[in-house]
Amino acid sequence: MRWAAVREDRLGATMRWGFLLLLAAAASRYVVRHGWGAETAGVLTLAGVLLAAYAVNELGSFAPGARFAVVTVAFLALVFAAPSFALVAIPLFFMGLRQLPPRAVWPLVALLTTTVVIAQIRLADRFDPSLVLGPVGIAAITTVVFLELDRQSRARQRALDDLVAARDELDRSQREAGALAERARLSREIHDTLAQGLSSMNLLLQAADREWDAEPTQARGHVREAAATARDNLAEARRFIRGLAPPALDNASLTDALRRLCAATERDTGTPVRFTVVGTVAPLGVDNEIALLRVAQSALANVRRHARARQTAVTLTYGGREVILDVYDDGAGFDPETTTGFGLTGIRERIAHLGGGVTIESAPGEGTALAVSLPMREAR
Repeated sequence: MRWAAVREDRLGATMRWGFLLLLAAAASRYVVRHGWGAETAGVLTLAGVLLAAYAVNELGSFAPGARFAVVTVAFLALVFAAPSFALVAIPLFFMGLRQLPPRAVWPLVALLTTTVVIAQIRLADRFDPSLVLGPVGIAAITTVVFLELDRQSRARQRALDDLVAARDELDRSQREAGALAERARLSREIHDTLAQGLSSMNLLLQAADREWDAEPTQARGHVREAAATARDNLAEARRFIRGLAPPALDNASLTDALRRLCAATERDTGTPVRFTVVGTVAPLGVDNEIALLRVAQSALANVRRHARARQTAVTLTYGGREVILDVYDDGAGFDPETTTGFGLTGIRERIAHLGGGVTIESAPGEGTALAVSLPMREAR
């Protein structure tokens, strides 16, 4: 659009200078041929009127058709008085093509061409067919070329507008997709951290309430564990604000965080939770470590709330090209084909985002085995 405007300005400036030069050339020719006198003064006055009408047309912003009509009438009057001024038809011709609507182009061409033809015949010593055919041919060719170039220019402008609109739509779609992805990420984070922590606190406080009179020491222990969980959740909430790594991974490895998570789950549920590391421990990168920790938190929360398991096992296996996290329990189990929930959906989305895979094997009464694999990445 900017270059189109630049070309339009250059063409307009060229036509304006061309008009002034041709008007001055025709006026000087008339003075040289006819000398100074009343007739010359009248012709120059008409030339001044045409110049004034042209200036108003160029500077005005009202009624373009009416402005150009005034210029055309002044031109016809001038050519009627002095046929040599027909040269000025050339810049007026291009000005009309740029300014008038398409339906007025051919009538304008016919009028200006007829005027030029009549002027040439008046100036010629004898009639020659070229006096008619020349202006007609030039006008026809020029008009067709101008209209075709104008059509191509408009087509390019439409294509450019479509391209800009498509780019804007793409930018909008990308912003919306980014916002949706971020909301989904925060939903997974909240589900796997704050929501799980609140659920754990609820279970601990319920247990403390039941045992407060009969087992006050154990009840106080539950309260202390609930307070510790609350502190962890507060740290998680602050992390959301800061956008940092999970507190469980602060100054600790993934294996240490998983080991503490399994121990806390065992304390909460009273059933054994065994943690095993297979292979040589290697750095996985922050994204992978956060994902595996979140998956373990979500899976063990499901075990605590739903499984009623007698034992649970968490295994972290370091392979050559991938790392695998297995969470197994011998609890109630479920049907993976019919069971839906945000936890499992969040696990699948989180791991898929990192290029990994999720496998769930379970059946009612037969326990659950969750396996998550991620490609090994260098630590970042």
